[in-house]
Amino acid sequence: MTTVRRQPPPGGRSGSRLLDAVGLVLRLGLAGVLGYAGWTKVVDLTGSVQNVLAYELFGYELARAVGVLLPVLELALAVLLLLGLLTRGAAAATAVLMVVFVAGIASAWARGLSIDCGCFGTGGRVAPEETRYLAEMLRDVGFLAMAGWLVLRPRTPLSLDHHLLRRT
Repeated sequence: MTTVRRQPPPGGRSGSRLLDAVGLVLRLGLAGVLGYAGWTKVVDLTGSVQNVLAYELFGYELARAVGVLLPVLELALAVLLLLGLLTRGAAAATAVLMVVFVAGIASAWARGLSIDCGCFGTGGRVAPEETRYLAEMLRDVGFLAMAGWLVLRPRTPLSLDHHLLRRT
């Protein structure tokens, strides 16, 4: 009797490893972006509140709450993504955050405001020729796509999720 060795399907294990590596890079990349964005705001909460006020969407009290809580949320999501813990949920929350950011930037643009998005700590009013709304929105759509990948494929190497799921 002859033993036939089955070949893995095209894109089988090596394709899976490549997708795993892509997921790891995206997870760590988003963690880095969110961590940096959150840190630049948390070290200057007054500036963070002023950035939110520049959008002219909320009164002072709500803008203050958003300006203080947003960097905490960004840092929490960064830690979860860095550790690979609750990855799907952290990625979904990040995706929602990116949609909100794109909508906020689009709103400012549509209303003729001349502001910097404040995404990485600096923000507020700028000269009209200094606005970069389209670039900021496209960047956030890119981050949305990264988060979307992780929602669909949350298991990545070097993650607590992966480690904990293997033990069960």
